[in-house]
Amino acid sequence: MDTPSKHLPADERRAVTVEAVIALAGSHNPSDITTAAIAKHMNLTQGALFRHFPSKEAIWEAVMEWVSERLLARLDRAAQGVASPLDALQAMFMAHMEFVAEHPGVPRMLFGELQRSESTPAKRMAQTLIQRYAERIGRRIEQGKATGEIASQIYTHAAAILFIGTIQGLVVQSLLSGDIQGIRAEAPGVFVLYRRGLEARP
Repeated sequence: MDTPSKHLPADERRAVTVEAVIALAGSHNPSDITTAAIAKHMNLTQGALFRHFPSKEAIWEAVMEWVSERLLARLDRAAQGVASPLDALQAMFMAHMEFVAEHPGVPRMLFGELQRSESTPAKRMAQTLIQRYAERIGRRIEQGKATGEIASQIYTHAAAILFIGTIQGLVVQSLLSGDIQGIRAEAPGVFVLYRRGLEARP
């Protein structure tokens, strides 16, 4: 008997495929995930999968698009209405940690794409995500400098890169330890150190 998932509309099928890849990436090396494995995970044939995606690269590009849209939207929601730029940065930092804890396959996919030597649509999308992310952080840092909350001598671009790098370091440590959920406990203390480096001194 067919499962309900076999009769989804095209848009829903593509969304379910992306979610299947992210789920598989949570426990497998993304480079080892084949279209056969994706189809098996979804209880489909490869032919059915390729009716919605022309290639594996197209699937990876859709995954990066999904990650970019949802992660940036999560950051924007976290900072919305937060008057203090430093508090907004903290809310964004913690929102990213929660996103990683909910979707452990995402950092594996991102790291995998960024490490590829060749340029692919998925890699370019991952690079654009990092750029758009840094721009958001930079705007908050500039706001903090304007209000006197963040030291005026702080180099905005470097501080934005450090924000992202701090998150990446936490993620790598959690992946190495095999405890991705532990990132929730580690993140607050790490952000305190980052915040102190930005704060204006009286």
